[in-house]
Amino acid sequence: MSLVKLKEKWAADPAIKKAPYFKDQPLIFFGEIPNMPEHGVFAGQRSGKLYSGLHIFQFTELSEDDT
Repeated sequence: MSLVKLKEKWAADPAIKKAPYFKDQPLIFFGEIPNMPEHGVFAGQRSGKLYSGLHIFQFTELSEDDT
């Protein structure tokens, strides 16, 4: 598990800004979905809501300084 946030490139995308997980960042990344390569399971750190099937490459892991 790790804390992640959207990469700047994706955070600026108007469509992603409307996604329910956008305001729920940072997210907890649980891992890749075995039968869906490059897609993962995440949870909102604040809300605890689960988000499944998001593209892993759109996120970056937070450093200890960021947390």
